[in-house]
Amino acid sequence: MRRAMFLIIVAIIFAGMAAAVVVRAVSQNSGGTGQMRGMATPVALYEVEPRSFADIVEALGTANANESVLVTAKISDTISRIHFDSGQRVAAGDLLVELRDAEEVAGLSEARASLREAQQELERIRDLSERGVAPRSRLDEIQANAERARARVAALEARVDDRLIRAPFNGVVGLRAVSLGQLVRPGDTIAQLDDTSIIKLDFTLPERFLATVSAGMEIAALTSAFPGEEFTGQITQVDSRIDPATRAVTVRAEIDNADGRLRPGLLMTVQVRRDPRTRPSVPETAITRLRDQVFVYTVAQDEAGHYAVQREIRVGARSEGFLEVLEGIETGTVIVRQGVHRIRDGARIAPRGDGNDRRTASNAVAAAPAGTVAGSANP
Repeated sequence: MRRAMFLIIVAIIFAGMAAAVVVRAVSQNSGGTGQMRGMATPVALYEVEPRSFADIVEALGTANANESVLVTAKISDTISRIHFDSGQRVAAGDLLVELRDAEEVAGLSEARASLREAQQELERIRDLSERGVAPRSRLDEIQANAERARARVAALEARVDDRLIRAPFNGVVGLRAVSLGQLVRPGDTIAQLDDTSIIKLDFTLPERFLATVSAGMEIAALTSAFPGEEFTGQITQVDSRIDPATRAVTVRAEIDNADGRLRPGLLMTVQVRRDPRTRPSVPETAITRLRDQVFVYTVAQDEAGHYAVQREIRVGARSEGFLEVLEGIETGTVIVRQGVHRIRDGARIAPRGDGNDRRTASNAVAAAPAGTVAGSANP
């Protein structure tokens, strides 16, 4: 008796479970049909637009000045005047430092006086020689004396000029390393002068890129000193040799730095852009993947409203959240940008306005004839 009751209870439990499974399956089927035929899923749309893409090769580089020199003295003497401040912008030929030159200036004045006397004597003897009063040998002797006096003046002028230290080119003077009255010797650093109007960015690339990198190619450089800002330039030179130790080639690019923000010594991340091109693009949020296949949902409409059409595409490079489309859809095609994981092929959709849309894609969809995919051929 007890065994019979137990079997009856077990049978009732199994029957209840089976009924629950049947009810759930019917509910799911009716819900899916409702989504396919009645309920529309809100989605955001995007109209496919062309974007610029390129193959990127990344490297680390160091920024260098266009021209850079350590300003030094040619002779040993004390500083009598300083004509610059640290960080000052100077032009080529501007006087930076004067060394003590009293003795040389006095000697130069004496030499110039001697030169004037020699020239006067030369004129007098030349006149006498032309009249036949003075011999030709005397004229030659006086002329040699005048040339020696002129050479001595030139030598003393050069010695005085050595005590005037000038800027060799336009640039910005670094920190001043000397003080007034300081004794400087040949080779002692007075300051560093950098021409930063153009930044020369040197970086290395593995030798396998040698055949694909050439002068004229565009580069983009980033630095932590200016987060999120991109500096563009061009490759100007590729070194003629490959380092046998690292098997890398040194490449030099130039970046316009008229505003002077970039400074020599900065560490920069370099992106070499190969094969620049313009192709249709789709947002990364618009794609779905199934194994090796990539899909987007285009938008079509019929008498009942809008619905999604799954379309396979082939993608290439990625840039700033967008994917390059190699084939599958064309520019102007309206696709689902957000909500792709809530729909499937043929699902009813309700385009909604979205401030992030590049344009009101729903208007393009509404304008499409019934039974067509907006921005493309019939599905």
